[in-house]
Amino acid sequence: MFGLGWAEVIVILIVLVLIFGPKKIPEIGNSLGKTLRGFKSELNQEDSTDEEKG
Repeated sequence: MFGLGWAEVIVILIVLVLIFGPKKIPEIGNSLGKTLRGFKSELNQEDSTDEEKG
């Protein structure tokens, strides 16, 4: 996972919980997931548009 070990991932998660609080983490994950899905769908639309032109 991006060259990170388990220790680094745990430290990052602890810092996130300290900064945002445990109630805010699921909301952030949900927003990030929606953003990534939207980005991926835009890329797929762009690819299909390129295939139609070519």
